[in-house]
Amino acid sequence: MLKDLGQVGLWLSEQGLGAADLDEGRLNQHLCDLRKAGRRRVAGPRGLVPLLTFLREAGVVPAAQVAPSPAEVLLERYRCCMESERGLSASTMLRYGNTARRFLAEQAMADGQFAPDGLTGADLNAFLLRECARVSAGSAKGRVAELRSLMRFLHLHGVIPMKLGGTVPPLGGWRFASLPATMAPGDVQRLLDHTPRKGMAGVGDYAISMLVARLGLRSIEVARLLLDDVDWRCGEIVVRGKGRREDRLPLRPMSERPWSLTCLTPGPARMQRHVFLTCEAPHGPIRADLVGDVVERACRRAGSPKVGPHRLRHALAADMLRHGAGLTAIGQVLRHQDLATTALYAKVDFIALRAVAQPWPGTEAA
Repeated sequence: MLKDLGQVGLWLSEQGLGAADLDEGRLNQHLCDLRKAGRRRVAGPRGLVPLLTFLREAGVVPAAQVAPSPAEVLLERYRCCMESERGLSASTMLRYGNTARRFLAEQAMADGQFAPDGLTGADLNAFLLRECARVSAGSAKGRVAELRSLMRFLHLHGVIPMKLGGTVPPLGGWRFASLPATMAPGDVQRLLDHTPRKGMAGVGDYAISMLVARLGLRSIEVARLLLDDVDWRCGEIVVRGKGRREDRLPLRPMSERPWSLTCLTPGPARMQRHVFLTCEAPHGPIRADLVGDVVERACRRAGSPKVGPHRLRHALAADMLRHGAGLTAIGQVLRHQDLATTALYAKVDFIALRAVAQPWPGTEAA
């Protein structure tokens, strides 16, 4: 990257230009000149965006004066609607926005002009067929939900005259056709036993593993935890889940020690109010995907197959079911909004299912 940026400086000197004269147009001209000169490996425009962004933040290059396109204006209105009216998380808004941007670019352009009012059901089907050919079944189902959300927004805001959300065809798939992937309690305990508990990084990893395995927290919920969310007197923590939902869970005694060590860790990073922080500078809150890295490292130490943090959440639900907990109680611990989501775990209790299963015709009951 430094070599590519150095080439930009040499090109500016050859053209008699200074850094303040740099913009998107001149960067594209520089890349074209490199290709004409016979250079084989030439960076794309996106590869030089960090340079232009840095120069603008430093005040060397004036900010770009580019008026947003009609599609960008509409997408920004859609993002604001998802944030203010639906309360979606940043990652969900990003996924919905990317699908909306790609769909509008592919299906709402007529002769180079942005014309979303001419969208039809055939445009939706054509887009979905292309998506189904390149993504998995689960991702394709997500595209259906994302398209329906966009169509509802466009109709409610008067962009399209018809309610096209109902024309988005559902994707074939049966939610209860397979068993949820779980783990035996002994396998979960082996992962915890192979998680180090020394040093700031080890104590943090162990606390994360305990929260996922013993309280069933999602990765994003672990990353969002704040010091103010821990109530030591009442033995509770506040969990910030999906849709800006906040729930209180009991802080189990077995997880108090790693928690206390993590929350009371000294150092400059403790100026942050998040519980889990990065160990290396720049210090800040961990990302949700780092929770999966913690579980993956524990799997390697234990010599177990690689699993994700959500597998431990499934294992907690299955273990509660084996110990006689009802689906309502499991749904409360896992913070499911719909009991139908929790009902999926009823399939893993084979002992209870044998008591109610009818024998196959012509055979005796097992």
